[in-house]
Amino acid sequence: MNKSGPIVVIEDDQDDQELLVEIFQNLGYVNKIIYFHDGNDALDYLNKSDVQPFLILSDINMPKLNGFELRNKVFTDQQLQTKCIPYLFFTTAANKKSVTDAYSMSVQGFFVKPNSMQALENTIRKIVEYWQECIAPNQFE
Repeated sequence: MNKSGPIVVIEDDQDDQELLVEIFQNLGYVNKIIYFHDGNDALDYLNKSDVQPFLILSDINMPKLNGFELRNKVFTDQQLQTKCIPYLFFTTAANKKSVTDAYSMSVQGFFVKPNSMQALENTIRKIVEYWQECIAPNQFE
């Protein structure tokens, strides 16, 4: 895990993406925030050998490659596994099947987007601060 690396946000809803842009600006993290509208573009970015993201926040329902399909590709790719990138779902709705499926794919978190700007900012803050404190295997290399 590269704690100073970029935070990858995969969100196809333009309004949600704009809210997240504002929240990350308000929080003032040093990490660059990189946005993608679909899973294919995000996967292309993640497969660049020199890219070491800090965190992935992924929507589930996206065109082309949905969040579950993207997670599966990241989880089963040996090169991406060694990067130790926390992968979290950040979506508008949850049901038992989607949460169960997510955790069966070793997703490190499943969050429903809060409705208020303040609650959304608090959730993002908690997520980033939690992962800033975590230790990953690649920190011992």
